[in-house]
Amino acid sequence: MTKNLKTQNEPIKSFLPGSKERISLQNAYDKLSAKKIDIPVIINGKKIETEDFGKCVMPHDHQKVLATYHKANEALVHQAIEASMDAWTDWSNTDLEYRTGIFRKAASLLAGKWRDTINAATMLNQSKNAFQAEIDSACELIDFFNFNSSYAEDIHSKQNLISPDGMKNSLEYRPLEGFVFAITPFNFTSIAGNLPTAPVLMGNVSIWKPASSAVLACYYLMELLKEAGLPDGVINFLPGAGSVIGDPILNHPSLAGVHFTGSTNTFNHIWKTIGSNISNYKTYPRIVGETGGKDYCLAHESCDIDVLVTAMVRGAFEYQGQKCSAMSRTYIPSTIWTEVKEKYISEVETLKIGSPRDFSNFMNAVIDRHAFNTITSYIDYANNHNEAEIITGGNYDDSKGYFIEPTTILTTDPYFKTMTEEIFGPVLTIYIYDPQKWDDTVQLVGSTSDYGLTGCIIANDNEVIINATKELRHSAGNFYINDKPTGAVVGQQPFGGSRAS
Repeated sequence: MTKNLKTQNEPIKSFLPGSKERISLQNAYDKLSAKKIDIPVIINGKKIETEDFGKCVMPHDHQKVLATYHKANEALVHQAIEASMDAWTDWSNTDLEYRTGIFRKAASLLAGKWRDTINAATMLNQSKNAFQAEIDSACELIDFFNFNSSYAEDIHSKQNLISPDGMKNSLEYRPLEGFVFAITPFNFTSIAGNLPTAPVLMGNVSIWKPASSAVLACYYLMELLKEAGLPDGVINFLPGAGSVIGDPILNHPSLAGVHFTGSTNTFNHIWKTIGSNISNYKTYPRIVGETGGKDYCLAHESCDIDVLVTAMVRGAFEYQGQKCSAMSRTYIPSTIWTEVKEKYISEVETLKIGSPRDFSNFMNAVIDRHAFNTITSYIDYANNHNEAEIITGGNYDDSKGYFIEPTTILTTDPYFKTMTEEIFGPVLTIYIYDPQKWDDTVQLVGSTSDYGLTGCIIANDNEVIINATKELRHSAGNFYINDKPTGAVVGQQPFGGSRAS
């Protein structure tokens, strides 16, 4: 096996005004925006049309249809399962070096000729600004392909066995006996690309159901993987309704695993369905899922206020707060609140909102009408409640795109609705606490939410940091000190949570 050079993170392009990369990406954006493509179901490499259409639209201009996609039906689901199991026979017996070669080529293609296309598709269909698309659909997915390959080789190189005299023991890293069901979210193209491919890298086969609101970039990823040399049938691509696709797959005896990112309710349904069918499966399915978060920032009165304000603005409002790691609740001591408030509001007022085609826009549109209605219902609730005050934003407009202002709610109730429920939008709720009750506040932060995904503490007192970190150990899988609770980088911060996350 070829020994790897040390894997490096993909450099992030800056897209400075007048730069070649900005002009190139703008051209790709305009090219994709100007045409309307037809996206098929893909089974065993064959493109299948069902004439039952869904639409890929621009969230920031929801009358603009970028593509129509053919929805898979139950008959095609069963066909995809058969194709997966046929592909499994050969793919599960391939050498790791062959598989890593494909994904390293995929990383190279994404870093090169495919970069603008995948970034532009993400900007258009998911309403991400250029920087958010770049760190997601380009850099992070390139890192996934490269680092996953290195990790797989490292795992396979380990033969930690004792072989007594006259005996030879060996360890085989064997693919699952069956297929993996990959269910991917709208908000990260990198996650959408990683969930079906990580199992495939290890010799498994995947059936990929992309989020219906983000099919465009996923389709282009399928085209990229084909160019990288991935054999037909190893990943079968099934856009469409979750209930139509999910139920027959979850009930199939050859289901060997689920790789999921999405809502808590959906994951609970998956887990319950597998549990109720456990005696029908050929093997116990592995279930890997990441659901949601109610991510916090706990500020101490020793903190650097500028660091706190930056963490709040970026943590809460990058990509319209549509990150499971987005800062959603913040606890600030009363002794520094006046200064924090002034600086924070001043910063929020500078944020521009609009189309990602304008690279100066910090925020764009939320993903679809359902999200828009859900998020704005929380804003309306706060606006009509005497325990809450909206201190920034609060306005929204869906006449052209699903635009919501960066909204900040100040509450006197630490268990207020917007402090406890996941909103998944540009809404941050602040609770002001008495710094004399620091220990009580730490306990409050750790016990308020069912989730345990990300959190951060902003403080300059080392003893405070050490003690709070111990107390909040199980409240966040990713815990940040003097930084926003978002932005984990592959190879630098493993991402994952506990509790209901």
